[in-house]
Amino acid sequence: MINELIRKNRSYRRFDNKHKINVSTLRELVDLARCSASAANMQPLKYILTCESDQNDIIFEHLAWAGYLKDWSGPAEGERPTAYIIILGDKRISKTIDCDHGIAAQSILLGTAEKGLGGCMIGSIDRDGLRKKFGIDEHLQILLVIAIGKPAETVILEDTGSDGDIKYYRNEQDIHHVPKRTLDEIIIG
Repeated sequence: MINELIRKNRSYRRFDNKHKINVSTLRELVDLARCSASAANMQPLKYILTCESDQNDIIFEHLAWAGYLKDWSGPAEGERPTAYIIILGDKRISKTIDCDHGIAAQSILLGTAEKGLGGCMIGSIDRDGLRKKFGIDEHLQILLVIAIGKPAETVILEDTGSDGDIKYYRNEQDIHHVPKRTLDEIIIG
């Protein structure tokens, strides 16, 4: 079961805008993160949830999508996420946020895969602009944005070629390919 969920949990960047996500689904996903491991059990993460199109549009404007796809500026109208979760680190609880946001984001994305949804963990964010638009207090560090929706693209995992190139790409059929290093390549002992 976990093997299947991990393989379904890809970075989806195009979504079916007809499929709406409600706030109770987002709360269920954040509850998975809440129950996940936290360094020293500090639990410094906070979340902003949105499934309203006007707020989604604001978030979308502050994100950069798919750095390896140089000729693609992100999902077109009709293919944009229908929900977002902004992950914040509360510096009043912990001055440093080590790995908590990565653990939380993975838990959230595994939950999306289990629900037949998909998402994309985005770290390329105009943090100052997003902070101003949402009125996010200075003690809250913007760590990640997770875009969520019903996937409208096919993502295929494949082994890296002999050149070792790990850059994801889209082929002529617009299928998204993600090269992964082989198991033998990453286990060194």
